Amino acid sequence: MGQDDFLTLEQIDEVVAKIRTKSKVEPRIGMILGSGLGPLADEVGQADRFSNQEIPGWPASTIEGHAGQLVFGTLAGQPVFIMQGRAHYYEGYSMSRIGLPIRVMQRMGVEILIVTNAAGAVNPAYEPGELMLLSDHINMMGMAGLTPLRGPNLDAFGPRFPDMSRAYDRQLLQMAEAVCQDEGLPYHQGVYVCLGGPSFETPADLRFLRAVGVDAVGMSTVPEVTVACHGGTRVLGISGLSNKANLDGDTKTTHEEVLEAGEVIVPRMTAVIKGVLRRLA
Repeated sequence: MGQDDFLTLEQIDEVVAKIRTKSKVEPRIGMILGSGLGPLADEVGQADRFSNQEIPGWPASTIEGHAGQLVFGTLAGQPVFIMQGRAHYYEGYSMSRIGLPIRVMQRMGVEILIVTNAAGAVNPAYEPGELMLLSDHINMMGMAGLTPLRGPNLDAFGPRFPDMSRAYDRQLLQMAEAVCQDEGLPYHQGVYVCLGGPSFETPADLRFLRAVGVDAVGMSTVPEVTVACHGGTRVLGISGLSNKANLDGDTKTTHEEVLEAGEVIVPRMTAVIKGVLRRLA
């Protein structure tokens, strides 16, 4: 599949129709669970679960820690559509294809997207195991033209030139902050940057990112949030800080430590998301 793999409304609706043969849930909340964060989906009640490989055209993840399941049901009183894992640009998909799940959520009536990821802490004050609520992001890949909005505009979703001044919904951000405070969870508000991957960053990369105001770095989320904003979907973004970024070159970053950190992060992430869902009710 090439870089000009632009989606049409008809293709999106075909995927919606296929999913509706597997679940009758009418989701209000969509969720994307990042590396090692999939266990939250186990708490969904009255769940319909199936592999995303059963959905033609769906960008299936090939990465450990991404189960590749779609889960529909109820969580904290809210009807949800959960992606247990995601695909990344570095896996070979076009940006447009990475945006397909968000388009499907929008056509199914999802009003709010909660997007999570495992990220490296670039801000030296941040520690592994803590949460970072996304206040904004730097779209490094999009600045260079790698955006899921490239190609013909889908007018049914939004305008050719969407506003991104409030990519992360302020009311949702305040709710998440209140939950963290009530639960006594260590958290920060910060700026996330998405890089292409799959190689981790060099120390010079990280010093550059810190100099321009980045607090945490990962390889996902921003393309999905861009599509969500284009279609008018409210977004809450949460990073689980899985490791301290290697600004001095003295330590080695591995995917294994990202997954291990998830064991600490998952219960904290679960508490925040369920707390926000209860407040939304």
